Amino acid sequence: MAERTKANAPGWFWLVAIVFLLWSLAGCFACYTQLTLTPQDLAKLPAAQQDAWSAMTPLPKIAYVVAVAAGLLGSILLLMRSGLARLLFIVSLIGVLIQFGWFFGIYAELQKLGASSAAFPAFIVAMALIEIWFSGLAARRGWLR
Repeated sequence: MAERTKANAPGWFWLVAIVFLLWSLAGCFACYTQLTLTPQDLAKLPAAQQDAWSAMTPLPKIAYVVAVAAGLLGSILLLMRSGLARLLFIVSLIGVLIQFGWFFGIYAELQKLGASSAAFPAFIVAMALIEIWFSGLAARRGWLR
C-alpha cells in the first residue's frame, strides 16, 4: 500500500526538532541526577534546597519522570515526523504542571526559596508550551504523518 504523501519539512523544522531533543535529553539528565542524589550530595546543597528535596513526596517525583520521559519521546516522534509527538508534549506539560504545582502550591517554594526560584520553572513551562504549539504547527502544515 502506498503511504500518503506529506509535505517536505523545511530545514528549520529539523533544527527546532533537534533543539527539542537536546532540551529533553538535558531534562532527563537533570531528573536522573536529582532523583539519585546521595545523602552526601544532598548535604552539599543550600539548606533550603535540602529541605525541598527531602520533603518531596512520590507524586512530584513521578510527575517529573513522566514529564521528561514524555518530552523525550515527543521529541523523538517529532524527528520521526509522527503526529503523536503533540500528544506526548501535552503529557509532558501535564507532568511539569503537577511537579511544579507541588513545589509552588503544596511545598510553597516561592516563600521558602524566593521569587528567583520561579524563573527556571517558568522557562520550562514555556518550552513545553512551545513544543505543543510547534508540533501542532507541523501537523497543520502536513509535515507530520
